[in-house]
Amino acid sequence: MNELRLAKNMSLRSLAQETGLSATLLSQVERGVTEPSLTTLRKLSAVFGESVSALFATKADDAIWISRPGERTTIIGPRGGVSYERVSRGNGQMEVLRAVFQPGQFSTELPIRHPSMECVYVIRGALTAEIGGQQQIIQAGECLSFDANIAHRYVNGGDKDVEIIMSVTPPVP
Repeated sequence: MNELRLAKNMSLRSLAQETGLSATLLSQVERGVTEPSLTTLRKLSAVFGESVSALFATKADDAIWISRPGERTTIIGPRGGVSYERVSRGNGQMEVLRAVFQPGQFSTELPIRHPSMECVYVIRGALTAEIGGQQQIIQAGECLSFDANIAHRYVNGGDKDVEIIMSVTPPVP
């Protein structure tokens, strides 16, 4: 995010004014002191005109990248919603996320749509995908792919955790 801000010749204060976020919060996000919420990431991506994943972009000359537990970025969902662990580098072309939905957790309160393709692989449990007003139950070992221009959301309606890996391409701005 720091590189995007500097490329636009913006101070933390001017970025704070543009986003409606505090300069203190933005500084903490840049320094890795705090993890930004999904709402914060969307506000930043709107100002920069970049995808959410571009906020985490690394040097273009890094041809190989390894994702290690404990070093990954977490995207915090809405209250009551699931948080996602970014597994991929976030180079602006593809985003791979891991999430564990606890019973009752959801991706968003209301279905959303965005110009991407999504692919969700269920590692354990059974996830309910609401797509275009229809419910699909995806069991462990099954994979769902669809055009994310169709309004959708995910819910764990069961009584056990559901673990997924999701790929979004291109990433949600």
